[in-house]
Amino acid sequence: MKNLLIGLFLGMIIVVSTGVVMRIPNKEVVVNEETVITRVVEQASSSVVTVSISKSNTFSDSTQKIEQDIGTGFIISADGLIVTNKHVVVDTTAKYKVVIGKDDVENVEAIYRDPVADLAILKVNKNNLTPIKLGNSDKLKVGQTVIAIGTALGEFRSTVTTGVISGLGRGIEAGSPIEGLEKLDNVIQTDAAINPGNSGGPLLDSSGNVIGVNVATSQSGQNIGFALPISLVKESIDNFKTTGEFDRAFLGVAYKLISKQAALLNDVPQGAYVQNVVSGSSADKGGIKMDDIITEINDKKISDEKDGSLVAFINKMKIGDDVNFKVWRNKQEISLSVKMEKGE
Repeated sequence: MKNLLIGLFLGMIIVVSTGVVMRIPNKEVVVNEETVITRVVEQASSSVVTVSISKSNTFSDSTQKIEQDIGTGFIISADGLIVTNKHVVVDTTAKYKVVIGKDDVENVEAIYRDPVADLAILKVNKNNLTPIKLGNSDKLKVGQTVIAIGTALGEFRSTVTTGVISGLGRGIEAGSPIEGLEKLDNVIQTDAAINPGNSGGPLLDSSGNVIGVNVATSQSGQNIGFALPISLVKESIDNFKTTGEFDRAFLGVAYKLISKQAALLNDVPQGAYVQNVVSGSSADKGGIKMDDIITEINDKKISDEKDGSLVAFINKMKIGDDVNFKVWRNKQEISLSVKMEKGE
């Protein structure tokens, strides 16, 4: 039977043959991509919450009460556990609420802040919630589609943005000069729009699984956002559910990575340059000092590879572990034994 060519419309050829309409692949791809995104949003939205702050500021002769949306979170258990960023709930003098759905406002009964990662778990007194599905961030690929949901600019709830994974294994500093900067390693870079207020919200893959927790955006560039990998977060969540708190080993140093190229240019070894040591921390008690370069941990070299960063090594340690460090100090290599203690 002869086919009948009936039109060319917006680059799409439609051929009718025995009642079957055929469309070119490009149109089908667009429809499929839209369907994937709308399906993920419909599936995940009921598990995404808005985090609000309530506090009073006292001035010379008056008291001003502040109530506003400041961040995002997502439900991880039916009995009221919610994940967000630590910097979203950093003010220990304030009270917090979460908005579930359109108008269900619940008081935050307890906040558990991770001393190591930019992570916090909120507890609300409500049951029968819908937990979000947690995925696997260990097998992500640059270029794959991601979807972010959050309260953009602290004003527009349930805002959806899309993009791709732009890079993996990035190292950034998150926070502010007032609240303090925190070194974050192995974060996910995305071009999905991450705005203030998106912090703590989920970064989802095309199957609707959380593969990251949105944490920061670049102030010096466009379409550059970052998320904590969910595999790291899952370790913290599992530990929290077991112990009821974030009992994790804490080294207690601020550092800057010296890459292989920088090491060659400056005639120093590759490793983690110690910029500061927290007083009374594991590092302080173990003899690590400012200006040291940590080169090895348990005979494994510090590098700029994903599994070779200082944070990657520390995350595998447990409270009470005796860890062998090698540091470069005054052009000499020194061996130190550090007992890992709980972070405060």
